[in-house]
Amino acid sequence: QVQLVESGGGLVQAGGSLRLSCAASGRTFSRYAMGWFRQAPGKEREFVAAISWSGGSTYYADSVKGRFTISRDNVKNAVNLQMNSLRPEDTAVYYCAARNGDRVVDVAAYAYWGQGTQVTVSS
Repeated sequence: QVQLVESGGGLVQAGGSLRLSCAASGRTFSRYAMGWFRQAPGKEREFVAAISWSGGSTYYADSVKGRFTISRDNVKNAVNLQMNSLRPEDTAVYYCAARNGDRVVDVAAYAYWGQGTQVTVSS
């Protein structure tokens, strides 16, 4: 089992940057592919980025490609999301999750979730 705790959210102006971190507990963290999702008010939770268990493969939603970078440190049991060139439409609660299913972008493929961290981008 994996427990996840996100941090690093906050309020930033459009064009600014934030770095989200997700701290994981449990010895099996390195076995899991990890992902970041976000959910804006009144909208469904959507895929943002994912990384394989080794860190060798990464995946991004088209809306964040070129602006966001996902990384992981299996020694520190952490996964990070560097967010640059932020836009007001990036405003949402961001969640990290551990995947045990096949579909990288599918919410249902992720077994463990953090509590989320709020990101607000002002125009």
